[in-house]
Amino acid sequence: MKKTYKIDVDCANCANKMETAANKTAGVKNAVVNFMTLKMVVEFEEGAVPAEVMKQVRLNCKKVEDDCEIFLK
Repeated sequence: MKKTYKIDVDCANCANKMETAANKTAGVKNAVVNFMTLKMVVEFEEGAVPAEVMKQVRLNCKKVEDDCEIFLK
């Protein structure tokens, strides 16, 4: 399952840090951050609960870039 989330991030380097942090999160099969569109596309592992995984993704991203935001639907 893939879902797209709106993000707020200040620079391309910060977006890259967010992408790396998201990809290291349990339950994420693949995450791609597009700085130009300010979107994150997350593909979840089979059986993962997207809402729960995204809470952890947000925490992990905040650790590497504290002023970023992921708008969870």
